[in-house]
Amino acid sequence: MLKTYITIAYRNFIRNKIFSLINVLGLSIGISASLVIFLIVHYDFTFDKFIKDRAQLYRVVTDMKFYSSPIFNPGVPAPMADVVKKEVAGVEEIVAIYGYNGNPKVTVARKNNEKPFVVKQQPDIVLTSNEYFKLVPYEWLAGSRQTALEEPFKVVLTAQRAKTYFPSMSYQTMIGKQIVYDDTVVATVSGVVKDLSQNTDFVFKEFFSISTVPVSGLRGNYSWTQWGSLNGNDQLLIKLARTASAKNVESQLQSIEKKYDKENTNPNSTRTFRLQPFEDIHFNAVYGSFGDHTANKPTLYGLLAVAAFLLILACINFINLTTAQSTQRAKEIGVRKTLGSSGKQLIFQFLTETFFLSFISFLFSLLITPLLLKVFADFIPAGLHFNLLHQPDLVGFGLLLTSIVALLAGFYPALVLSRFKPVLVLKNQAHSGTATSRKALLRKSLTISQFLIAQVFTMATLIAVKQISFVLNKDMGFKKDAVIMVSTPFIFTNPGKPDNRRIVLLNEIKRMPGIQIASLGSNAPASDGWNSRSMKYKDGKKEIETDARQKYGDTNYLKLYHIPLLAGRNVQQSDTANEYVINETFMHVLGVQKPGDMINKRINQLPVVGVMADFNQESLHATVKPMTFSSEMGNSFELHIALKPENGQTGVWKTTIASVEKAFRELYPEDDFSYAFLDESIAKFYKSEQNLSSLLKWATGLAIFISCMGLLGLVIYTTNQRTKEIGVRKVLGASVTQIVSLISKDFIQLVLLASILAIPLSWWAMHKWLENFAYKTTVSWWVFVLSALFMMAIALLTLSIQTIRAASINPVDSLRAE
Repeated sequence: MLKTYITIAYRNFIRNKIFSLINVLGLSIGISASLVIFLIVHYDFTFDKFIKDRAQLYRVVTDMKFYSSPIFNPGVPAPMADVVKKEVAGVEEIVAIYGYNGNPKVTVARKNNEKPFVVKQQPDIVLTSNEYFKLVPYEWLAGSRQTALEEPFKVVLTAQRAKTYFPSMSYQTMIGKQIVYDDTVVATVSGVVKDLSQNTDFVFKEFFSISTVPVSGLRGNYSWTQWGSLNGNDQLLIKLARTASAKNVESQLQSIEKKYDKENTNPNSTRTFRLQPFEDIHFNAVYGSFGDHTANKPTLYGLLAVAAFLLILACINFINLTTAQSTQRAKEIGVRKTLGSSGKQLIFQFLTETFFLSFISFLFSLLITPLLLKVFADFIPAGLHFNLLHQPDLVGFGLLLTSIVALLAGFYPALVLSRFKPVLVLKNQAHSGTATSRKALLRKSLTISQFLIAQVFTMATLIAVKQISFVLNKDMGFKKDAVIMVSTPFIFTNPGKPDNRRIVLLNEIKRMPGIQIASLGSNAPASDGWNSRSMKYKDGKKEIETDARQKYGDTNYLKLYHIPLLAGRNVQQSDTANEYVINETFMHVLGVQKPGDMINKRINQLPVVGVMADFNQESLHATVKPMTFSSEMGNSFELHIALKPENGQTGVWKTTIASVEKAFRELYPEDDFSYAFLDESIAKFYKSEQNLSSLLKWATGLAIFISCMGLLGLVIYTTNQRTKEIGVRKVLGASVTQIVSLISKDFIQLVLLASILAIPLSWWAMHKWLENFAYKTTVSWWVFVLSALFMMAIALLTLSIQTIRAASINPVDSLRAE
C-alpha cells in the first residue's frame, strides 16, 4: 500500500510540475534556512557542555563604580585566589587563570646547531595550576595531570603548539625540553595534552605554572600582593559545594574586599565582587569569555524566530497551493471513494504525497545550505562548519524538521480533500454545500499572515538601514576620512622614560610628500578604550568633583582632527600635563555657560587654557562625556596620520603607507607593522547592527519570495473557480483590463490590510531597538508608506502572471465544459 501511495505521489509530482516545483522551492528555502540557523544556535549552545558540575561553577567578576560610571571587569586582584582558598567557606575548588601579559616572545632551541625557533608574539598562554586540569578534562599525551604544574618554571603544551615548537619529536621526548619567554624566563616542558575537539571557550595553548610568578621577575608584572590593582586577564573560577549558597559566598567575598583593600579611600569609587554563573560566560559580552567569541542569546533567539517565520510562510504557501489544486483532484477523490477508499486512507495518501515533497525539499535544502551559509557569514563563528558526514545530529534535526513540516503543511489539505463527497464531485459540484466562504476566509487569512510577516521584515529592514546610514554619516565632531593610525611599541628606557624612536618616526613621516599632517597622541577621538580620572574644580563657593575622560597629544592633534576651539588656545607641548583644554560638556558640568569664562580656571590645580567643541568619544550608542585634553607625550604612543587627497590618482595612498611602513621597520625591526583607517574603525562600532541589517535583508527577500508564491497559489485557485464567470464577462463585453482589475482588487486589499497591521508591530520592534542608541534617526512616516507601496507593487507583479493569462483565455474554451 505504501509503495502505491509513493507511486501516486511521484505521478502527481510529474503531472503538476509547476505546482510541485513551487512547493519544493518554498519548503527547501524554509528548511535550509532552519538548518543554517540550527548550526549557528547549536554551535553556541553546546559550548563547554563537556565540563562536569557546571551548575556549581562560577567566575568571580568585579563590578566597579567610579563617580557613578559603571565599569565591569572579568578579573580579580592577583592575591585574591590564595585568600579565597583560606578564608571563604563553601568553596570546593579554586582555579586561577592568569593571562601571560603582553603575548611574550618565545624562543625554542633546535638540535644540531639549527637556528632557534622564534615567535615574536605568542598568544593563548596562561599561568595556572594543576587544578585547571581537574576542571577541564584534557587527554594527556605525555606527563602527569597531578604533578605537571606543581613546581615553578614548568609548562604544559597542547599537541598543536607542541608540534609547532618540536615538529620532529615524539610527545614523550618533548618532556624536559626548555622554552624561553621574553629572553628572561626559562620553562621546562612537563606535559603535553591533546587539543580540545569540543566547542569551548578554553582556547589556551600553553599552561605555565602559576607558582613561577612569586619566585621570578614576573612578580612585578602581576601586582602579586596589590589589592588595588585589577587586570581583566587575571581570572578566578570557583566550584561551590552542593549545599553552598552563591549569595552567601558573594557576601564573604565582599568582606574580603573590605578587609584587604586599604588603598582605596575615595568614597566615590566602589568595587563589588560578584559570582557569574559558568553557563553565562559564553553569552555575556559585558565581561567577555576566555576566547574571542561570545554569543548573544537575544540574537540567537531572533535567529530562531526568523527560521520559524520562514517555515510558517513555507507551510502557508504549501496549504494555499494544495487547496488551489483541490478542484483538479476532486474527480480523482470521487472515483477512489466510489471504489471503496475510506477517509483515513485518503488522508494517509495525501500525507504521503506531502512527505514525498518534503523529503525532496530536504534533499534540495542540503544543496542550498552551503549557499545560505555564505549569506549568514557575518553570523557564523570561525569554528562552525557544515559537514554531513561528521554532523549526524544535523541530519537527524533535518529529518525531524522535515517530518514536522510535512505534518503541519499537509494535514489541513489532506483533511479538506478527503472530505469531498463522491456524488457531488462526479457531478462537478465538489464545493456544493461545503461552506466555501469559510475556506476562502481561511485562505485569505493565511495570505494576510504571510504578507504581514514579510511586511514587518521589510519595514524593519528600511528602519535598520536608515539608522546605520545615520550613524555612519553623522558628523561626530572630528575629521575621520583619510586618517590612518599606527601604534608604536610601549618601550621604555632604563630610567623609565619612553623610547625616543617614536618621535624620530613622527618627524620622518611629517617629511613624506603624501602626508598632510601627522600627530603623536593617545587613541583616536572615538575609540573602544578610554582613560578617566577624578577631577576637582573650585568655583569660589564649593568644590565640584567629577570623573572626566582623558586624551593626550601633541599640538597637531586637534588640528589634524579639525576639532575647533570655542575659546582660548591649544596646549603647549610637554612630556607631562601642565595645562588642560576641556570640552564643552565638561564646562557645563562645572556650571560654566560661556567658554570664555572657563579660561584660566583651575582643575586639579592645573590651568584651563582652552575649551574645545564636543565630539563623540565612542559609538553613537553613548552620549558625549566630560573630557580633558593635555600634552602628555609620555603617554602618547599612537601615530595619527592625515593623508593628502589622491585627486583621482590611484595608488597614491598605497605608496604613502608603504613609505610609512618602511620607516617603521627601520626603527622597529623586531615589531610588526599594522595600521587602520579611522573611518573603518568607526564602522566596526556598528558591526552587530550591520549584521542585523544583512540578516533582515535576506529574511525579507526570502519572506517576500515565499509570500508571493502563496499569493500565486491563491490567485490560481480563484481564477480556476471563476473561469466560467470570466468567460461570461468576456462574452458580455468586459475587457482584459477590467477583468484583471476585478480579480486583483480583492488581493490588493489583502496586501493593504497586512501593511496596516504591520505598521504598529514594526514600529514597536524598531522603537525598542533604537533605544540602544543615544543618537538615532527619526522613524519617518514615509518608511511605512514606501514599504506598503513596494509590497503592493510586488503583489501586483505576482498577480499579473496569472490574472492576465486567465483574462486572455478564449471564452469559448472557458464555457465549453458547462
